[in-house]
Amino acid sequence: MNKPACRGLYAITDALLLPDDRLVAAVEHAILGGAQLVQYRDKSGAVARRLAQAQALNHLCRHHQIPLIINDDVELAVQIGAAGVHIGRDDPAFSTVRARLGENALIGVSCYDRLDLALKAERAGADYVAFGAVFPSPTKPTEIRAPLSLLREARAALQVPIVAIGGITPENAPVLLEAGVDALAVISAVFAQPDIQAAARRFALLFA
Repeated sequence: MNKPACRGLYAITDALLLPDDRLVAAVEHAILGGAQLVQYRDKSGAVARRLAQAQALNHLCRHHQIPLIINDDVELAVQIGAAGVHIGRDDPAFSTVRARLGENALIGVSCYDRLDLALKAERAGADYVAFGAVFPSPTKPTEIRAPLSLLREARAALQVPIVAIGGITPENAPVLLEAGVDALAVISAVFAQPDIQAAARRFALLFA
């Protein structure tokens, strides 16, 4: 089975922006606007709530044939049968995650501002690598910054898709695409907007 392409708008949920009763509807609006991947991101310890939300989103994403990626939580991804997982520096080793999820899972790796981490992830078999924050981010204002020069260097060195994250808007996104980025991971510029579907469409049109 072919894995979905990692290209286009990569919409990431945020518990602070999306109350429980709005989450599924908001994600569907993002998908209808053109999101090509969805990541469920909730750092709380509310196990039952996170399970219920992840299951609901997985059902929605399967209906729309959009991959749902779980942030950090490998066991939650396994439990609901999600398309994949996104891991960072504090998560289990890539080889452990791949062994747990299998070859068909879509596994992405946060590489922050480090090309060496991306090269290591590619060699290990990552399906995409993510750099950021590429711009000041309202979600993570103190996050490490990844410059455009790094994205250009990464594009020349890597074969796997590159995802950019952090402070991305439809206005500043074109320079990222020119640098060779394949997907734009977006939180606030989609889910903090009054019309989520229209906000997602503005990003999707950049890939048309």
